[in-house]
Amino acid sequence: MTVVDTLTQRNEQFSRTGFRPGLWMLPTLRSVLLGCVDPRVDPAHVLGVDTGELAVIRNVGGRATPDAIAEIALLARLTRTLLAEHAPVADLIVMQHTDCGITRLQDPPEQLADYFHVDPAALPDKHVADPRAAVDADVSALRAVPEIATAFRVSGIVYDVETGRVDLVTAQPAPTP
Repeated sequence: MTVVDTLTQRNEQFSRTGFRPGLWMLPTLRSVLLGCVDPRVDPAHVLGVDTGELAVIRNVGGRATPDAIAEIALLARLTRTLLAEHAPVADLIVMQHTDCGITRLQDPPEQLADYFHVDPAALPDKHVADPRAAVDADVSALRAVPEIATAFRVSGIVYDVETGRVDLVTAQPAPTP
């Protein structure tokens, strides 16, 4: 039996017992999470997220790369298209984690410099080895994009793969009415 066979069998079970028809394409928690592809840090499991509650973008390291920033800006436009210009501010959560595999890609620096679209000399500014500093840097980068800043309240958390807990690194206060 192949992995695809196993997954399609599991889908049969899901379609009978877990499928929820009629979900809307916008998340019910009005939130987007940018996280890492590491299978130990699946947001649905570590944050207790149910189907339809959260839009999730995952990449290596859970980083705000130029490609991820473009994707998040596109989601902001989609939200405004669906909800008109008066779309509510949503939450954008950057979630990185301890013991991330991205730390093993720093040498040679050209590998990650290309990923971040930066000169190899600028790679230290990405704080690859320090998830808390990396979250701070990525949250700042996202808040600096006007289209994202007007659509999202941007926060950052770090998941500890040894304890299973998340720690708030940076939060943006809710806008006052």
